[in-house]
Amino acid sequence: MILNMYKILPGILVSFIIALSGIYLSSFIGTDILNLKKSPISPIMLSIIIGLIIGNIFKIPKIFSEGISFSLKFILRLGIVFLGIRLGLLDIIKIGLVGIPLIISCIIISILIVNFLCKLLNVSEKMGSLIAVGTSICGATAIVATSPAINANKEEVTYAIANITIFGIIAMLFYPFLAHYLFNGDELSIGLFLGTSIHETAQVAGAGLIYSEQFNSPQTMDIATITKLVRNISMVVIIPVTSYLYLNKKNISKKNVSPSMLSIFPIFIIGFIFMGVIRSIGDYGINNTQLAYGVFDENRWSQIIYIIRSLAEYSLAIAMAAVGISTNLMSLKNLGIRPFYVGFSAALCVGLVSFFGVTIINYLI
Repeated sequence: MILNMYKILPGILVSFIIALSGIYLSSFIGTDILNLKKSPISPIMLSIIIGLIIGNIFKIPKIFSEGISFSLKFILRLGIVFLGIRLGLLDIIKIGLVGIPLIISCIIISILIVNFLCKLLNVSEKMGSLIAVGTSICGATAIVATSPAINANKEEVTYAIANITIFGIIAMLFYPFLAHYLFNGDELSIGLFLGTSIHETAQVAGAGLIYSEQFNSPQTMDIATITKLVRNISMVVIIPVTSYLYLNKKNISKKNVSPSMLSIFPIFIIGFIFMGVIRSIGDYGINNTQLAYGVFDENRWSQIIYIIRSLAEYSLAIAMAAVGISTNLMSLKNLGIRPFYVGFSAALCVGLVSFFGVTIINYLI
């Protein structure tokens, strides 16, 4: 355990320092240079950009690799779990139910579009399958979970992840401002759009943080996060179906079996919901007996919620810094033009479907 801590600590510290640098630089630009109460540049965006600059100018020593990877996987998920304290269970269910039709539409249409483009541009079916699940569900996680079932090699997996990562980061930095303009600051619409149109969980969290900080709308981040988590659950259905169809079509040996349901189910969703339950029970106690769990008065309960929310935001900031430092922009040269077109078209398609879907939802409700 101690040895593992020594291995991951350097990378976590680097990500933490980059996150703090983004926070300080954002405040410096807004307060000291522009004399504004709130910086017009998001600290999360700056954390990602600083990470991108460092990661692409300097060769990152291997000593930092495990900690950066830990930040991307575990600290990110821990932050998302802590985010659940911001909402009650009824809020989570309500937002999830509203988003389900939109999520299903985005998944189905993006998969169909990617398959069509792969045939049109003569891109391999395995590559197309990886890009399709990465775009429609949750980026690299879906790609890695699908790859063993369709016998994809390391180069194909890396290729697909690089493709998804590049377009996802562009969307993460650009969509919060576009969504604010398109939906006139409506929190539900913007949260649904961000949660369904951006690839990775980390990228959705980053976009939600950017919007929350720039437009003072924490509710939008909550909606985007819940929408993305509901979308992630679809891995349990989409990945086995994709694997089954591919194996049957190619008549591949049964040795290439689909990953187990447990291995692809995003367990941190349970933690997020559990935090929502904790919040609901505590709030119920405050409203009825003035004590949360029979122990904490309203001020102490508010402090506990504030601490957990702060832990969530710092955890996500560290994860966003790790996203930046681990993204190799030079991989653009190695992508090849045809899968690049497929990835771009898929990302654009999901964004358009999400926009029109949210517009229809607004009309109906």
